[in-house]
Amino acid sequence: MSALKKQIRHLLVPAAILTAVAATTAMKPAPSALERIQARGELVVVTRVSPTTYYEDQYGYTGLEYELAEDFAKELGVDLQIVEADTLDEVFDALRDGRADLAAAGLTITPQRKLEFDFSTGYQAVQEKIIYRMGEPRPRNVSELAGKRIVVLEGSSHAEQLALLQQEVPFLDVEELPGASTEQLLALVHDGRADYTMVDSNAYAIHRTLFPELVSAFDASEAQFGWAFRRETQPQLYHAAQRYLNRVKADGTVAALEQRFYSHAERFNLYAARSFMRHLDNRLPDYTAAFQQAGEDSGFDWRLLAAVGYQESMWDPRAVSPTGVRGLMMLTQHTANEMGVGDREDPFESIRAGAAYLRKLHDRMPARIPEPDRTWMAIAAYNVGIGHLEDARVLTQRQGGDPDLWADVRGRLPLLRQPQHYQHARHGYASGGGQAVVYVRAIRGYYDTLIWATNTQRHGNMMLAMAQPAAEASGNL
Repeated sequence: MSALKKQIRHLLVPAAILTAVAATTAMKPAPSALERIQARGELVVVTRVSPTTYYEDQYGYTGLEYELAEDFAKELGVDLQIVEADTLDEVFDALRDGRADLAAAGLTITPQRKLEFDFSTGYQAVQEKIIYRMGEPRPRNVSELAGKRIVVLEGSSHAEQLALLQQEVPFLDVEELPGASTEQLLALVHDGRADYTMVDSNAYAIHRTLFPELVSAFDASEAQFGWAFRRETQPQLYHAAQRYLNRVKADGTVAALEQRFYSHAERFNLYAARSFMRHLDNRLPDYTAAFQQAGEDSGFDWRLLAAVGYQESMWDPRAVSPTGVRGLMMLTQHTANEMGVGDREDPFESIRAGAAYLRKLHDRMPARIPEPDRTWMAIAAYNVGIGHLEDARVLTQRQGGDPDLWADVRGRLPLLRQPQHYQHARHGYASGGGQAVVYVRAIRGYYDTLIWATNTQRHGNMMLAMAQPAAEASGNL
């Protein structure tokens, strides 16, 4: 063999290897969405900020959709990364563009949406409610909506549902507003600039205190929420999510989250809500800076402290109870002495001391109790006393419950009025056990309302306006 042929032969061998490697590489399928997530160690979820999906409180990020997404990410062994979208279009664009792996944003499963995206099976059922202003004629069915202005979010399932209803009732006047929030839609009806809107039952429950004059006329339909996905040739991520959602729906996890986020909103009282909104306007501005300073000093969200203050006295510094507690935070004389308060009716002293006392109770709780349970128990102790709370925790454990979960403990507090239970309790009979449960539930409701009152278009300007008069009051701290 000539030297030239040998050289050619040696050159052909690497070329053949490279060709084989290239062919093998070309035949290897691209990694699936699930494989890409696991490789980068992060699940990216797009959602919208709302009280029913995802928001931030004093404990960090939370919301029903957020809690589910975070739990699913843990199951996959990866971290959760949230992409916030302002509109529904942005939610779906994030899916289309590959900037998110899935959408968890309280999305109703509809035929139109399923044409483009894969949806999980439904994990939360809601009713789509027609909302109108109290005092106006109540529509009883869809035909009675004809000729009236109905506002909904552009591109929403409500717009899709009303478009279907227009085939039956052609004179429906439906206006789709781009980027509108639930608060904005409700505010239009509340202020008389629209006749009706359509909202989901969970959102309606959350917002009722903010809009006490708005009521449900009837349920137009029932809907199911699902997670949305891009269509993939290798849908491992979709199937993993399906398995997860089916399991948490069956094992009660979703029901527990619904109880956690919505139960305190179910016991709506029209007169209490009207009173709260009135005092939000004409009393809280005088004490906002004081609550904010107390929040900084104690480490609590000032809105949580304000919620406690409202439940105690309706922000009335001269309030007095039949048992002798008095002031804006309703301090006993013993607590006032303990916290160094000279005048319980001085609202700024009362707010400072009430916040400091709540922090003291919070710090006395076992460190293993997770948030927000630890805070709810501290608030219960503010009302019923830490001794009775500990008795309830002991009883909870004795009965097989979890003494570190407020959902379990609150069921035992009322039992401390029964002889068979309080006779074995260290601190005996607790007349206010059941009252403490109602107390915490009310404060949770006021706290949620204050969170959203500071962020909604309707009340945002009012809350900002509090700064000037409240800043003057803060000099008394």
